[in-house]
Amino acid sequence: MTTPIYPNTQLHIDGVWQDARDGRTLDVVNPATGVAIATVAHAGIPELDRALSAAHRAFGVWRDTPAYERSAIMRRAAALLRERSERIAAWLTEEQGKPLGEAKTEVSLAAGLIEWFAEEGFRVYGRIVPSRNLEAQQLVVRDPVGPVAAFTPWNFPINQVVRKMGAALATGCSIIVKAPEETPAAPAELVRAFVDAGIPPGVIGLVYGNPAEISNYLIPHPIIRKVTFTGSTAVGKELASLAGRHMKRVTMELGGHAPFIVAEDADLERALDAALAGKFRNAGQVCISPTRFLVQRDVAAEFGREFGRRASKLQIGDGLADGTQIGALANPRRIAAMDGFTRDAIECGATLVAGGERVGTTGNFWKPTVLADVPREARVFNDEPFGPIAAIQPFDTLEDAIVEANRLPYGLSGYAFTQSLRNTRLLTRGVEVGMLWINQTAATWPELPFSGVKDSGYGSEGGPEAMDAYLNSRTVSVLQV
Repeated sequence: MTTPIYPNTQLHIDGVWQDARDGRTLDVVNPATGVAIATVAHAGIPELDRALSAAHRAFGVWRDTPAYERSAIMRRAAALLRERSERIAAWLTEEQGKPLGEAKTEVSLAAGLIEWFAEEGFRVYGRIVPSRNLEAQQLVVRDPVGPVAAFTPWNFPINQVVRKMGAALATGCSIIVKAPEETPAAPAELVRAFVDAGIPPGVIGLVYGNPAEISNYLIPHPIIRKVTFTGSTAVGKELASLAGRHMKRVTMELGGHAPFIVAEDADLERALDAALAGKFRNAGQVCISPTRFLVQRDVAAEFGREFGRRASKLQIGDGLADGTQIGALANPRRIAAMDGFTRDAIECGATLVAGGERVGTTGNFWKPTVLADVPREARVFNDEPFGPIAAIQPFDTLEDAIVEANRLPYGLSGYAFTQSLRNTRLLTRGVEVGMLWINQTAATWPELPFSGVKDSGYGSEGGPEAMDAYLNSRTVSVLQV
């Protein structure tokens, strides 16, 4: 396939693709080459004001559009996304670095998410509550909360937008998306699919620029009634605090540090397959990526050796090249972070089993890294690495592993492998995460809640629960006179 030329990306405001009024742009850099490949428009306050005004006006239109018509537009957008998936996936790989196959999967999953939310919009039900006064009728009605401000990261530039946009549109909300400046073309193509599907002007706004300036302007603004953010815990707490001061509804999907527990009775082949697929997908730049590998002592050495052997065989390179299994990290800061995590772990007494170094001098490539016997005080066992580093620590009893799994304030996702019903019960009750997968890799289907606990956030971005934060439930009691 000939890769189409990567485009300059514009803002989308009130149904019009446009540059910033002052002409400001930011460079978009291909992480596999380190070369700027295009620009993205940089919104200022004038653009934000226009986006807000459009979202406010369009909310009245979209809220009053029947669910059937909203669903039809969403399904047309999903179909267009699938038709254009080859081009979108290629641009996604160029701007983000992930292998082309992973980029195609992301586009396909995004279309599926849109379709699921399009159908779920039919099931926004109120209810009739029996009245204590027979002459009165008591209703609970559910209305869209209002215009939404969404803030999304660069690691999954389409899917992180879709989870927010799908729930907002299905419930009748308009939305302004502050998409990632590092990866602007893919989310712009997502929005273009909705525009071409016939969504009314202003229902979807798309802006890029200075993240702090945009969040500090949009979140307190009286037009915005709902805030949704995916990113680091530190930034999430700041935005949630800002939203709280203005009584805005909030959904937060924040950082994690996922335990991956392997009991001595586990099917090691299954566990190793899942470890390799889960850890090195998107070069480990995944919020639900397994990071702390807790392996029962009797099988820890075997697990570590085989994991390292398999990791060493993964093919590293440009995501557009045939056979690439691990692409570039997002930026040079991630390379520095991987080097720091690895050096610190070794200094603390860990054993380097595989990887542990940069690949070449062009682009942001890092060898898949496996560390064994990592002590608890090592940084990699306390700070989310967000990269292709697997840290292994042995444990004696499953209770010990659960204590370690729960030691950190994070609680987004976790994994466990065992063939024991007793162990399964202990893990199910004991591991404090929003999503726990036992004997499998992550299965983040649209119909399931996608949410964390503790410092990993609150609210859901999947399942029927995802709709709740975009709806107000109101009581209406009618007395017959």
